[in-house]
Amino acid sequence: MTEVALPARGSELAAAYRVCRAIAAVHGRTYFLATRLLSAPRRPAVHALYAFARLVDDIVDHPTYAAEHGPAGELDLIEKQLRVALEQAKPPVDRHTQVLAALADTIQRYDIAPQHFWTFLDSMRMDVPGTAHFRAAYATMTELRDYMRGSAAAIGLQLLPVLGTVVPVAEAEPAAAALGEAFQLTNFLRDIAEDLDRGRIYLPTDELAAFGVEADLLTYCHRIGHTDQRVRRALAHLIAINRDLYRFANPGIDLLDPRVRPAIRTASTLYAGILDEIEHSDYAVFARRAVVPRRRRLRVAAIEFTSAALPH
Repeated sequence: MTEVALPARGSELAAAYRVCRAIAAVHGRTYFLATRLLSAPRRPAVHALYAFARLVDDIVDHPTYAAEHGPAGELDLIEKQLRVALEQAKPPVDRHTQVLAALADTIQRYDIAPQHFWTFLDSMRMDVPGTAHFRAAYATMTELRDYMRGSAAAIGLQLLPVLGTVVPVAEAEPAAAALGEAFQLTNFLRDIAEDLDRGRIYLPTDELAAFGVEADLLTYCHRIGHTDQRVRRALAHLIAINRDLYRFANPGIDLLDPRVRPAIRTASTLYAGILDEIEHSDYAVFARRAVVPRRRRLRVAAIEFTSAALPH
């Protein structure tokens, strides 16, 4: 894949990309570490994609970020502003529009289908009370995967043109979408307590019920900071489902440009490592947030970098 030239240093657009990089560095430690294995021209585009997703997440999860219009109105405004940014270049005026300016530039430079962003925003509206599609819980894995089609699979599809492929992009899309879903489901398993604080359950309620787990039990576990045995069994089951997603998605990494494979393998290995940490803690998801230790993160990245540098 031909690398895409970056904006001139010191330009408004270059400043916008620097804002995106700072957001990724602060909020996406695993993601940011993986991007360091990418070639320099690709990194800003990945940072822009991450910063946009983070911006939207903050609107949905922290209503104070959207006090003027409310979360639903702010999402509508974001979509309108992005559509305008794609049609006509306007100088960014604040951190918010800087992210959108960098994103619009990334979409155009790498010919990313804008539909992936509208699908993403539609799923985010499912998180906002008062919207027509709001969901506080999902009855089945099918329902949850419909949500993840926009919240996670679309992210994988946005990244594909930036990463590059050795096959037609359409052939790599199923695995890329599955890897996005695998990452998202890992987040849901790790962040059960945080999601309960927001009045949401992102684990399929029928899968939980099969182990005798209902919303009241999850709330009780959260309140006392202890994981009931029934919840442990349900989490073990859902972790197995999550690992199946990784197993389906990981062979698709070989469909990517060889130069980006180490970064994506690193991200996949480290995210799957969160599942290991949940298990090692005896599923103590209500007492602490599962995090892959920094030493392991650096070791995995080093192994992938070294492997990529060796002759094949």
